[in-house]
Amino acid sequence: PLKARPCRCACASPAGEALTGEHLQRIRAVFQPELLFNAYGPTETVVMPLASLAPQQLEEGEASVPIGRVVGARVAYILDADLALVPQGASGELYIGGAGLAQGYHQRPGMSAERFVADPFASNGGRLYRTGDLVRQRADGLVEYLGRIDHQVKIRGFRIELGEIETRLLEHEAIREAVVLALDTPSGKQLAGYLVSDVAGQGDEQQAQLRESLKSHLKAQLPDYMVPTHLIL
Repeated sequence: PLKARPCRCACASPAGEALTGEHLQRIRAVFQPELLFNAYGPTETVVMPLASLAPQQLEEGEASVPIGRVVGARVAYILDADLALVPQGASGELYIGGAGLAQGYHQRPGMSAERFVADPFASNGGRLYRTGDLVRQRADGLVEYLGRIDHQVKIRGFRIELGEIETRLLEHEAIREAVVLALDTPSGKQLAGYLVSDVAGQGDEQQAQLRESLKSHLKAQLPDYMVPTHLIL
């Protein structure tokens, strides 16, 4: 944890996990960087194909700092399951190509073939890496991380990204942490959201009000089948 005495540095660039508003403020308080970049880059793409300057603080309703724009001689696409481009603002899987792309996994041809695919937009035989990350492009062009594609579940015939629901829950000002699970019940799978909030220590009425507020928040952004049946504080 960041408990050291404050110091100053010229530039900082955290990476590894989504940069939340809490972590953003802690980094700024401890290291006081003149420049703070949020960088994104799986090992397979050899470091930082996307990055951008981090804001001073997150705007209300944002769950994490955007992972940025394409850096250098790279390409990035947000695609659906058929490798078609999704509209701006829609969620899809992030694919990365261009300079620095790995050749594949050592002595794992099957996994290499699954994760490194032909670039459908290149005329010279290029390749793309399937990151497995669910993202969307905001109106300002920055890419926002939403979660992992491999956290998909199917409920009532609909394929659901659990990470996208968690991201929307974290946008609510009263929620500090959120995990969404698909539970098996006698009537079929149901979504349950497990939440960390200061309201959990308050009375039943305040907790009920928060649950209603969260459901309204989710219904404004997600289809009904992605709104958890249970919200547990």
